[in-house]
Amino acid sequence: MVSLTFLGHACFLIDNGKHRLIIDPFLSGNPLAKVKPSDVQVDFVLLTHGHGDHLGDAIEVAKRCQATIISNFELATFCSGKGVEKTAGLHIGGGADFPFGSLKLTIAHHGSTQGSELGYGGNPVGFIIRTDGKIIYHAGDTGLFLDMKLIGELDKIDVALLPIGGYFTMDVNDAARAVEFLRPQKAIPMHYNTFDPIKADPKVFVNKIKHFGVEGIILQPGHSYNLG
Repeated sequence: MVSLTFLGHACFLIDNGKHRLIIDPFLSGNPLAKVKPSDVQVDFVLLTHGHGDHLGDAIEVAKRCQATIISNFELATFCSGKGVEKTAGLHIGGGADFPFGSLKLTIAHHGSTQGSELGYGGNPVGFIIRTDGKIIYHAGDTGLFLDMKLIGELDKIDVALLPIGGYFTMDVNDAARAVEFLRPQKAIPMHYNTFDPIKADPKVFVNKIKHFGVEGIILQPGHSYNLG
């Protein structure tokens, strides 16, 4: 069974019983996070882009856990230069097999530059993650785009993780439209309420997507959902 734990903002922990993956581990400085970076034990660290609220504690966690960082080529190279021993730098449309299953990078309409040290962090991405017979789509930080229909056609998504906070990403209305395009079995909102500019009501999102026959699941930081 695959468990999905929300750690706040856009950070999720995926555990298939054999391998543990963390996505965008922004824990230090996250006012809603219930977990410290030192509490995290994972095999893989997935990064959607290089902004500080997504790159977060990735390098620290990867070094301590001897985990592999998976991201776009430029961001993976940056992490390698910071002493991370194992990285996999892919690009949009590309994918690879890993011990947990497989992973493919999708487009995301956002940015990835973060300060003078990182500079250009490559293109932002989303992830299609296949593990233990389940398919998880983490959209990353993105606006709504029509090719989400294609993403939903290519893979029968079990759960879609979608930003709803607006300001930097899709808002509730656009995220609901994304659900219409993707047609996942379930949808979990993310990237909201961490900071004032991205305040949003996840209950409104859940109610909107009922119209498409999709169940919305609201996870509080630290809470989990099992993909049975």
